[in-house]
Amino acid sequence: MIGVIKNWFEKHFSDPQAIILISILVLGAILVLYWGSILTPVLAGIIIAYVLEGLVCRFNKLGMPRFAAFLLSYTLFITALALILFGLVPLVISQLSQLITDFPHILDKIQQLILTVPERYPVFADQEIEKMLGSFSTELVSVGQKLVSVSLSSVVDVFTVMVYLVVVPLLVFFLLKDKTEILDWFRRFLPEDRGLAYSVWKEVDAKMGNYIRGKLLEVVIVGIATFIPLKVMGMNYAATMSLLVGLSVIIPYVGAVAVTIPVAMIAWFQWGGTSDFVYLMVAYLVVQFMDGNILVPLLFSEVVNMHPAAIIIAVLFFGGLWGVWGVFFAIPLATLIQAVIHSWPSIQTKATT
Repeated sequence: MIGVIKNWFEKHFSDPQAIILISILVLGAILVLYWGSILTPVLAGIIIAYVLEGLVCRFNKLGMPRFAAFLLSYTLFITALALILFGLVPLVISQLSQLITDFPHILDKIQQLILTVPERYPVFADQEIEKMLGSFSTELVSVGQKLVSVSLSSVVDVFTVMVYLVVVPLLVFFLLKDKTEILDWFRRFLPEDRGLAYSVWKEVDAKMGNYIRGKLLEVVIVGIATFIPLKVMGMNYAATMSLLVGLSVIIPYVGAVAVTIPVAMIAWFQWGGTSDFVYLMVAYLVVQFMDGNILVPLLFSEVVNMHPAAIIIAVLFFGGLWGVWGVFFAIPLATLIQAVIHSWPSIQTKATT
């Protein structure tokens, strides 16, 4: 048994390049796992700067000097941030407050609807079924009360938010402006013989950058495309629901299904089974169809070459480790693992023989 383990270890880890690569990956994982909460603004700044770097490169390729491209990209970022903070956030907070106020009434309607099921459908008139429906109704009300109490008690630390709003844009500014100097300083601490790590990063960078930028663009497009019909039809909480629908595209497959439930529920309790409800759901489903069949293939046709089962497993695994960040970066992290497996020395040697 020891001999088998030894042969396996020598086969896969005898190459110094492999040791360097695995050491970098382990150190990165430890840094995120144990100091991720402390370094959240730094990580957020790095991610935003990484996304904006693609925009800087595009402007640069069009003939714009690097510094001018940096200034234009950073100005667009600050403008978008201001629009979100002073336009979208107050509107969503107002609608969430109204939703919390209306939530007991919505729960009461759900409870009444469940309790009338045996009357409308005699097949459910059995005592055990009535008891089950009554228990379900009671539990639903209990869950609703807990959600309301959590929403009211979970007040965000305003001071922390203000610090982030100052620190993160500053970090983005300097990370973009002094990119070359920072990378040169960082390379001083890496081994000179890092060809394998560089090849893996080159493959991941091409896919991860396009994926993150495409995913952010998808969030904006889907959110706006959902908001238009919801607002035109006068649906309550249109901005909040559109934001949820836009953010739901971060979670492949599962997100679209999960967010459909609150959209359908709110539309049902606003209009009931009328034609307005039908029209809104048709418009909503059209947006989902266009996202899945037109927008996603257009944005990610050459970015993600991964089986749907592998994507769902990656979302569950990394989401369990790092929450929302893990869900968002599940596919880039899975792409990293895929690139490491494809580039591993022993696998490459085996493939060429």
